[in-house]
Amino acid sequence: MQVETLRETLVNWTDGDVAAFLLARSIGLMKSDIPFATNTKHIFWANHSVGSFLFQMLDEMVKLEILEKRDDPDIQYRWNQSYLGTWDWEQYKQD
Repeated sequence: MQVETLRETLVNWTDGDVAAFLLARSIGLMKSDIPFATNTKHIFWANHSVGSFLFQMLDEMVKLEILEKRDDPDIQYRWNQSYLGTWDWEQYKQD
């Protein structure tokens, strides 16, 4: 089973804990068949080193404008649809 990319899974505003879970799956930290359920929630809802790391990664992606973040109604993330990496510039110029 192929794991969806973070770009694919964060199209819409997504609660922070679910976004961190999707990030963990997209980088292969968690297998794609592991659900966001009672056996994973503690990583995102408690002071867990892996959860903290994943939230730091999400926030770093916000700083780089790869992701967007909002705090209301809750902390949520989504993919910044206008983000272009330097590897995309040549293709963008040709379009």
